[in-house]
Amino acid sequence: AARPTAPVLSPSDLGGAKALPGAEGDSADAAKNRGTRLHMLLEHLAPLDAARRPATARALLGPDPEAEALLAEVLGVLDTPVLARFFAASTLAEVAVTADLPGLGRVHGVIDRLIVEDATVLAVDFKSNRTVPDTPDKVPEGLLRQMGAYATALAQVYPGRQIETGILWTATAHYMPLPHALVTQALDRAPTS
Repeated sequence: AARPTAPVLSPSDLGGAKALPGAEGDSADAAKNRGTRLHMLLEHLAPLDAARRPATARALLGPDPEAEALLAEVLGVLDTPVLARFFAASTLAEVAVTADLPGLGRVHGVIDRLIVEDATVLAVDFKSNRTVPDTPDKVPEGLLRQMGAYATALAQVYPGRQIETGILWTATAHYMPLPHALVTQALDRAPTS
């Protein structure tokens, strides 16, 4: 008889809150749907010339009552010079990563942007939360655990390199680096299998 296989977890399934209070009344489903559309726009519009982005966004979204607000948020990110490095041609987009994490089992996730250099690897996740924390220690626990899972998985893939993680908050077009100890300690608090 075949042994049953353990379920594969997503880094977002590790427990903990994903948003701060005050998310302007979005239901969890509405927030997830909005985030999915923002991610899609960032992925498809980033490589285009600025002049082509609005029409392409409207074509991708179709008849969407939030189209203009979503476009404005995405352009706010793409037009912020300090964030340009996350969309450079040398970055990797939508990178699937799978790893066995001690006490948690197999975890599979998709990293929004990965920047691989000789000594460092930077994993950047786009978050579309409308309420953005002021400092890394105020980031919701569930997001810290997710980033801890990415950091632990990437350490297995890239041994000997410094692994860094951070969140790009689309609502404020702001990049927040996350201290390594903060994300790994959050991951240690995740319920074990």
